Amino acid sequence: MHLYIHIPFCKQACHYCDFHFSTNTSHKGAVVEAIAREIVLRKSYLPEGDMQTIYFGGGTPSLLDQGELDFLLETIHRHFRVAPNAEITLEANPDDLHAASLQMFAKAGINRLSIGIQSFHEPHLRFMNRAHSAIEAEQCVKLAQQAGIDNISIDLIYAIPAGDHSILLSDLSKAFTLNVPHISAYCLTIEPQTAFGSWLKKKKISPIGEEYAAEQFEILTRSLAEKGYEQYEISNFARGGLYSNHNSSYWKQHPYLGVGPSAHSYNGTSRQYNVSHNASYLDAIAKGLIPATIETLSAADQTNEYLLTGLRTKWGVQLQKLKTLSEGEFALQAGEELAKMTRKGWITQESGVLLLTQAGKLFADRIASDLFIE
Repeated sequence: MHLYIHIPFCKQACHYCDFHFSTNTSHKGAVVEAIAREIVLRKSYLPEGDMQTIYFGGGTPSLLDQGELDFLLETIHRHFRVAPNAEITLEANPDDLHAASLQMFAKAGINRLSIGIQSFHEPHLRFMNRAHSAIEAEQCVKLAQQAGIDNISIDLIYAIPAGDHSILLSDLSKAFTLNVPHISAYCLTIEPQTAFGSWLKKKKISPIGEEYAAEQFEILTRSLAEKGYEQYEISNFARGGLYSNHNSSYWKQHPYLGVGPSAHSYNGTSRQYNVSHNASYLDAIAKGLIPATIETLSAADQTNEYLLTGLRTKWGVQLQKLKTLSEGEFALQAGEELAKMTRKGWITQESGVLLLTQAGKLFADRIASDLFIE
């Protein structure tokens, strides 16, 4: 069992972000209370068992104060059996991490931090409208380690426009110096409903060049491998087997419950999508209603989701499971396309498992979509 809590508040809007959040924190307490009530309303959604992972995402969960965080965790422990060794992750921005807050997080039971550093290069941070400085990006990791939180992941963004690859190499060098066990690295994408999307439409910025992004990805994967990081998912790298157990549960299609505005849930046969509007969410929860849209997944939906998530991982996708999910349609509909990709050297089969080759990882989403069935 796995639980995701969406905290829909941020200090300011990053120019690339299209997640649901509000910069008006005046209703933060009310939303936290509503999330706790939703946890109670949804406690029968997941099958019986121990909660293996809890993930505070957003938004910016590091904006929670001690009372709010304790209240949510107490509610979870009251209504679920939490495994003694459960992974409890909190996403945080560097500017929120100082000695007092880190001690509070550790005391509350947070045993893993996912820190949104994105870059150690000051001009890139300003370009993306990040709230923290390059100095804070480095200092916060050291402070977290001093507070006894060693299971740390940092986020980096690559393919930020630059004249060459020196800034990426410098970012990686600083990340390696910090000796964190997990790095998530994402290619900059320009979504329509963001500041970057508006700038692109007005031609204030140029599209991200595919060749430049591919070069950066190759530098990234090679540099991380040389430092002993295993690429266990296209964008995620770990040392010592310290994977994100929570995110891995998504990729392996384990059931999970998502609470809070815009949160998603999955029970194996359907998905639920909470409303992405704080006021509407508060109104529904106050009436004892779940403000969610339910989508029942067809055989094709389940097959295609398994392809999209599983192919991105070191575990790949099992041919037998594809056959079962698709009711025998995968081989009929995608067999020819699969053979073509195998000849191109993008995909390989090992003991009944489909895996992307290193070359194929450059085209992961395209490969999955080309294998989709109807």
